Amino acid sequence: MQTIFSWSQVSRRGVIALALALALGAGVALAAPYAQAAPKTAATIGMTVEPGGLDPTIGAQVMIGQVTWQNVFEGLTTIDKAGKVQPQLATSWDVSPDGKTYTFKLRQGVKFHNGVAFDSSVAKFTLDRARGADSVNPQKRYFASIDTIETPDAATLVLKLKQPTGSLLYWFGWPAAVMVEPSTAADNKTNPVGTGPFVFSNWAKGTKVDLKKNADYWNKDVSVKLETASFRFINDPQAQSAALTAGDVDAFPEFGAPELVASFEGNDKLATVIGNTELKVVAGMNNARKPFSDKKVRQALMMAVDRAMVVEGAWSGLGTPIGSHYTPNDRGYKDLTGVYPYDVEKAKALLAEAGYPNGFSFTMKAPQMAYAQRSSQILQALFAEIGVTMNIETTEFPAKWVADVLKAADYDMTIVAHAEPMDIDIYARDPYYFNYKNPEFNAILAKVEASTDASEQDKLYGEAQTILANDVPALFLFVMPKLGIWDKKLKGLWENEPIPSNVLTEVFWEE
Repeated sequence: MQTIFSWSQVSRRGVIALALALALGAGVALAAPYAQAAPKTAATIGMTVEPGGLDPTIGAQVMIGQVTWQNVFEGLTTIDKAGKVQPQLATSWDVSPDGKTYTFKLRQGVKFHNGVAFDSSVAKFTLDRARGADSVNPQKRYFASIDTIETPDAATLVLKLKQPTGSLLYWFGWPAAVMVEPSTAADNKTNPVGTGPFVFSNWAKGTKVDLKKNADYWNKDVSVKLETASFRFINDPQAQSAALTAGDVDAFPEFGAPELVASFEGNDKLATVIGNTELKVVAGMNNARKPFSDKKVRQALMMAVDRAMVVEGAWSGLGTPIGSHYTPNDRGYKDLTGVYPYDVEKAKALLAEAGYPNGFSFTMKAPQMAYAQRSSQILQALFAEIGVTMNIETTEFPAKWVADVLKAADYDMTIVAHAEPMDIDIYARDPYYFNYKNPEFNAILAKVEASTDASEQDKLYGEAQTILANDVPALFLFVMPKLGIWDKKLKGLWENEPIPSNVLTEVFWEE
């Protein structure tokens, strides 16, 4: 069939082509009227501190889990955004009446990123590695109650415990308890291999960690929208702000500068989301060293602290005062800030009773983080009001602080944010840097583990909080909020943080 064009058709086409050429030459953008932009499938998440490794089963830094937990690695159980225990690689479990036998049914059809199947032998390897004599697991104590491990078949795991352990299922949801494929265990620090929805892609040291979507992810009930994700490390608060504003970073779930949060108010592109965390800022005292070995001295220092002033000066008023080592998010929480409220005159009287009518001098080993430095300066001024002189020694964190304070307990006072959820048990650990010893407190925590009754556990947690509030082994200051700044179109990030994390499974871009 022959096609015939009229002169008018040719002319009209020529004019259109000429107009198009002129428009492009002049730099005029012509948009196709019906074209739709493809949905975004990449996200860049900002973090203040780069982790020292990527395997949460061998390193204690919370930043490790913030990159890999629930993204690369998964556990028998998990902790959801409400802080509740949920099944994960274990679909169900039975607990014997005496609380000493746990029988787990394991999820079938799960593969690690290297193609190796997950089964009971892998679970046994992971738990044996975590509890072994040469284990370097940061939460090794979580596995100490396990006596024997049996694997009747590939889908069944049986744990026989030495004593009832009421927190076991919660602990199994932690980053330190994620499942590890035996052949990759030695290399997970730099090349993590898990069962999660994202596969490790690249680590540009000092800059970022890249992940990509796991096309073979076992959980078909979850629709993972992101094809790629990057964690970018920016320490300087001004640089964090600039990266957000320029769009170089899509989100800072833990924005590092509370004093800059107000600058984002009214921003058309960025949302400010203030949620809850487990970050308990406490000024720990060496309870084995004078004068902190005297309870009256510790109580006097607590009464010299104006918590509201500390929160305002250290974190721009964005924080919740606490009276014990516990957060309002946690089950069985009691507000104990009134046990030793701010009272300068009573603080002076207590010091005099303890034999220090003219005060004393000591050194605060304060990490370089902003909240620690600011809090220390405020405490220094507050203690001066009762005649106590506090010298501030900036101590590099984590290496120097871990060596001097956490391991050697060579300090008078220090200040740090404890990030572990429900970690009130640290005051029962021996050794631990507080050097606090109270058999009554230890007995209460032992009862918590012996019980599987949630209401009974909550009651006991309340008793434990009260003991700490009265004994003051540390100065209980405030809970840091989760200050999130992210693109308004980026959805699915956790607003609250019941466990330090950046879970990307449900993150997507709103079209």
